[in-house]
Amino acid sequence: MRRTFSAACSLWLWLAVAAVAQTAVDPPPGSGAAAAGATAGATGAGATGIESFLRSFPGRPVQGFNLMPPVPRGAPAPVPQPEPAPQPEPAAFREHHPVVVELYTSQGCSSCPPADALLAEIATRDDVIALALHVDYWDYIGWADRFARPGFTKRQKAYARAAGDHAIYTPQMIVGGAEHLVGLRPVQLVGLIDRHGHVPSQIRLSLTRQGEALRIELAAQPALPGPAVVQLVRYRPEETVRIEHGENAGRVIRYANIVTEWAAIAEWDGRQPLTLDASAPGSDPAVVIVQEQGPGAILAAARLR
Repeated sequence: MRRTFSAACSLWLWLAVAAVAQTAVDPPPGSGAAAAGATAGATGAGATGIESFLRSFPGRPVQGFNLMPPVPRGAPAPVPQPEPAPQPEPAAFREHHPVVVELYTSQGCSSCPPADALLAEIATRDDVIALALHVDYWDYIGWADRFARPGFTKRQKAYARAAGDHAIYTPQMIVGGAEHLVGLRPVQLVGLIDRHGHVPSQIRLSLTRQGEALRIELAAQPALPGPAVVQLVRYRPEETVRIEHGENAGRVIRYANIVTEWAAIAEWDGRQPLTLDASAPGSDPAVVIVQEQGPGAILAAARLR
């Protein structure tokens, strides 16, 4: 009972203090329109004495206070985000390029003229890039082949090392940088050309001539497993030669697609598209060959006549 009376007295005492504070804060009625307007603006319409009393303390919010203790609120639950849709892989390129056939020959080799004639025959095909590379290791027998280049002999030796061979021969044909044919083998040659021609390439290769230069554009899809060598080849379409000495003395031989220049112009990682310009003066046809290092398989080839 005493506790109830004491609590009631405390409540009435607190309300009395609040009323006195309200009287001190709020001016009495009729004290002036300006004062009433200012009080209404500061305390808000319909404010109670307790509210005005609490608002008189600095740091208290002007509106929206509550005598009840605040209810603790946890952080909002994260909204689940949808998984991004998987992006489809770009479609692989399926390009078909002419098949490169390299003939290693010499004007001083008596076994070479039939192979020279066979190369001239397949050189008329649009799906074949036939190239005659004249080597210089027959020059010692008394007739120097004026088409021969030491670099072509070096290239043939590099093919032999890559294949594990210990000797080089003429005539020799290499199809697509991978298949080696020694001697005259027309049936096998035609079969290899057809087989390589039906295998699509993952490389897109385009050539355009810009005055004395070639614009070369390359892209691969999917990316190549390793780097490749970009090579520029120039050749003379045809020339007839009268041979006066050596094993072919007295013969007149027609040669086709005589390579005059074979140069590596870039190394390509096969991952990012590549655009480059290469000097190609003159009217001789130009060929661009993309080949595995080694030399290895030819991955793409294109020609501008």
